[in-house]
Amino acid sequence: QVQLVESGGGSVQAGGSLRLSCVVSGYTGFLGWFRQAPGKEREAVAAIRTRIYRNLYYADSVKGRFTISQDNAQNTLYLQMVSLKPEDTAMYYCAADLVANGLWYIPHHYKYWGQGTQVTVSS
Repeated sequence: QVQLVESGGGSVQAGGSLRLSCVVSGYTGFLGWFRQAPGKEREAVAAIRTRIYRNLYYADSVKGRFTISQDNAQNTLYLQMVSLKPEDTAMYYCAADLVANGLWYIPHHYKYWGQGTQVTVSS
């Protein structure tokens, strides 16, 4: 059974940093971070293809500010966020197991989701 548990969210001022964690059990493969602000659709933030290739993917809005990584044991996914902006405020979700031929930035192409962790950035 695949389980994803996020943590690390909080409230910071603009320009600050946070590191989100997602403990992953029961799965190794394709993992992603998404976010959803109130009244908006869920959007992709970053993704990582683990195992052999370790490909990384980022949304244009976070390139250069956010870094996705995974620990050597591959049971925790991280999202290091720096230079945070008020527009980064959202619930952040960890997602796992991209469907065959799926696109990393499409939410419904993932099979499993965590419960989310809130990030609030004040100006």
